[in-house]
Amino acid sequence: MKIAIGADHAGYRLKDEIVPFLQSLGHEIEDLGCDCNQSVDYPDYAVPVAERVAQGKADRGILICGTGIGMSIAANKVPDIRCALVHDMFSAKATREHNDTNVLALGERVVGPGLAQEIVRIWIETPFSGGERHVGRLNKVKQLEAANVIHP
Repeated sequence: MKIAIGADHAGYRLKDEIVPFLQSLGHEIEDLGCDCNQSVDYPDYAVPVAERVAQGKADRGILICGTGIGMSIAANKVPDIRCALVHDMFSAKATREHNDTNVLALGERVVGPGLAQEIVRIWIETPFSGGERHVGRLNKVKQLEAANVIHP
């Protein structure tokens, strides 16, 4: 699987833990930064990762900031992105099975490297269930997105 990954200054250390972990599982990683602790703006990293996924240039995306909140908000502005902020293993599995998420957001200040790796592993390995009720709900989300019903 090709995975695009990005982080801001508050998430780059966890990103640097996740990248080799994913590579050890045999995944191809596109690291879009950042690699420093100097303050940067999370949308500058969330959007390129989300666009890679939306354009089919990556199968999935992972975003990391201090809490994961900012990254998930920014990523979900990109059409065809379903980004979930996850800090536990149950949600990692459920968000793939039920919501077919294609981007995962994590908070470095919320989860440690061991838990983050387990969340990522579960999220990567869990398939979408394809259940009729879940497909129907996702189709409604796509209709909302297409109609641009949600306005700022």
